[in-house]
Amino acid sequence: MKKLLKKALKLILPLVLGGFILYWVYRDFDVAEACEVLRHGINWWWMLFSLLFGVMAQVIRGWRWKLALEPLGVHPKMNDCINAIFVSYAASLIIPRAGEVSRCGVLARYDDVSFSKSLGTVVTERLVDMLCIALITGITFLLQMPVFITFFEQTGTKIPSIMHLLTSVWFYIILLCGIGVLILLYNLRHAFFFYEKVKGIALNIYEGVMSLRKVKNVPLFIIYSFLIWISYFFHFYLTFYCFGFTEHLGVLAALVMFVGGTFAVIVPTPNGAGPWHFAIISMMMLYGVNVTDAGIFALIVHGIQTLLVVMLGVYATAVLSLRKKRSSI
Repeated sequence: MKKLLKKALKLILPLVLGGFILYWVYRDFDVAEACEVLRHGINWWWMLFSLLFGVMAQVIRGWRWKLALEPLGVHPKMNDCINAIFVSYAASLIIPRAGEVSRCGVLARYDDVSFSKSLGTVVTERLVDMLCIALITGITFLLQMPVFITFFEQTGTKIPSIMHLLTSVWFYIILLCGIGVLILLYNLRHAFFFYEKVKGIALNIYEGVMSLRKVKNVPLFIIYSFLIWISYFFHFYLTFYCFGFTEHLGVLAALVMFVGGTFAVIVPTPNGAGPWHFAIISMMMLYGVNVTDAGIFALIVHGIQTLLVVMLGVYATAVLSLRKKRSSI
């Protein structure tokens, strides 16, 4: 009963957190206006172009993962690596951060790759991604420092009095986001202790983590890493050209919002729902976009990009299922 309750909380809490933040962000929002823009106010050619980069980011991540696995003496099929990535992103929509586990499970099932070793390579990839994010953030902060300072001031990060803090809606949103992060860290800690207790698991994870030192083509691994984040950026930036009220925004504005959105999705909600909208709307307003248009942009773009993740996950699951059926014949 206790285990069932924990599983239920892992599923429900992210949904509740994301739902609460979305409610506060869109509590006075005119949904009908957003529907009108969705029907008649989008340049779908630019949207499709942006989605191409969303697909490429995941495909290249699959290429990079295969490269990281090779030093372990395992050679999964390239398509399986890519499909595992597709599945992982879709799984994270149901249970945030479950993707890391699910993609290792796919290779364990279809390519007989050690789950714990592949999990170690995922940890290594995450560390590389963190370095990429840090580099992008540092450059963006230096280029647009006044914008970040204004954002922190307007969202309640700098508040002169305790009373103002306690009456700010954003304070409670940020507080709930912090609680969500703490819950995530708590779950990761327990997961790590669980793996440590299983014989041989910790050693396999360590071997996977250290596999980066033995990657044969390090320059290609680095190129893949940069291409992943370049693709993510264009996946977001090109959506500016889909709407008349954002097409004038430049690359620097896109970088600021991209960094803000990247940190927002750390909060364990499905695909960053809620925190991502809050960050994008707040930052977009700093560049002269009114709150209604910014809200429409965030709602439509996030919805379409989430739909893409779902479609890729369904596609990968179908392909893997067909492969299993063929092998059983």
